[in-house]
Amino acid sequence: MIDALDDARFWNRVARKYATDTIKDMAGYDRTIARTRQLLRPSDTVMEVGCGTGTTALKLAPGVSRLIASDISSEMIAIAREKAEGQSCRNVAFRNGSASHPDGPGGVHDAVLAFNLLHLVPDRSATLAEAYRLLKPGGLFISKTPCLSEMNPLIRVALPVMRLLGKAPTVSFFAAAGIEAEIARAGFTVEARERHGTGSKDIRIFIVARKPEAV
Repeated sequence: MIDALDDARFWNRVARKYATDTIKDMAGYDRTIARTRQLLRPSDTVMEVGCGTGTTALKLAPGVSRLIASDISSEMIAIAREKAEGQSCRNVAFRNGSASHPDGPGGVHDAVLAFNLLHLVPDRSATLAEAYRLLKPGGLFISKTPCLSEMNPLIRVALPVMRLLGKAPTVSFFAAAGIEAEIARAGFTVEARERHGTGSKDIRIFIVARKPEAV
């Protein structure tokens, strides 16, 4: 709980600057958006956890019936709501909430999305369990996650120090095989694993996993 409160304060503090940052690999991001659109249907009700300032939710909303997006940072959600109002997007609801304790009944969503999130949550097991709970049988869990263990080893030293100085949030180190195994242990069937980056090395693994039809 303390980690979550600290992280909320961190993201609240940096939210406005974060909102102005450019996406470093826009082509890779566009590939992820296009691939996700292929997986979603116009009739779908979708939940995105860790939505940040709402950029991805607003891109995907026109292709689904309803999209609910949440983030631990109230400042991020305020920015997302401003964007939604500016774009006259009416089928998105932005809510302040934790990825490991999202509000709402279980078994009602056709898809749950978690982009650039799983390395940041203090309790991944709880986050994955909640994603599973929120989904209808047969629903999709779609994630894209930086695998920090695949980065320069110096990052392992730098990030904890930055965390102590208040310059970084909580982070976890794992490789692609590790996070895929965690998703499988949460009860999902992994159907696809992809890399969408355009550089020589892409540390972000895109995983499509399904909640079984019979649960």
